[in-house]
Amino acid sequence: MCRLFGFRSIIKSQVHSSLVGADDSLMTLSSDHPDGWGVAYYVEGAPHVMKSESAAINDHLFRRVSGVVASETVIAHLRKATLGTVNIANTHPFQFGKWVFAHNGNIDEFTKFKPALLNLIPPQMQRYILGDTDSEILFFILLSELKKLLPASDSTVNSKQLVDATRSAVKRVK
Repeated sequence: MCRLFGFRSIIKSQVHSSLVGADDSLMTLSSDHPDGWGVAYYVEGAPHVMKSESAAINDHLFRRVSGVVASETVIAHLRKATLGTVNIANTHPFQFGKWVFAHNGNIDEFTKFKPALLNLIPPQMQRYILGDTDSEILFFILLSELKKLLPASDSTVNSKQLVDATRSAVKRVK
């Protein structure tokens, strides 16, 4: 399984020690999760995502990114591939607009269910799926459910709407 790191604060903070310096830092854990890494953070409300298909422990860019990230929200992911090839398109976090998503786990018998899962996503959104993982499809199912709950003119999402969309997405996948 993959490894996830999530950070949320009311003040902009650096996460370098958690990603690189701690005993169980993501960089250290990447020796057992070598199939890519990604770090997403927000600057003035806009997401910035850096990713690589290399192991974080061997990638100088991981150290550089970890050293400069200062944000109220940070998501980092180490990939241990179970589905999909090892490439940048399958590396988490995934981004669509202001949303970022990382996932730990996999859908059993994904190839059997993939066509039905894709049918849960509107065709105009399917074209933005770049990789071949179950995680990215889950992300777009969640976005599809969220879109159903929001008026077309509203881009503000509250926590209840996000929880409701997540519950609906999980129910539909199950």
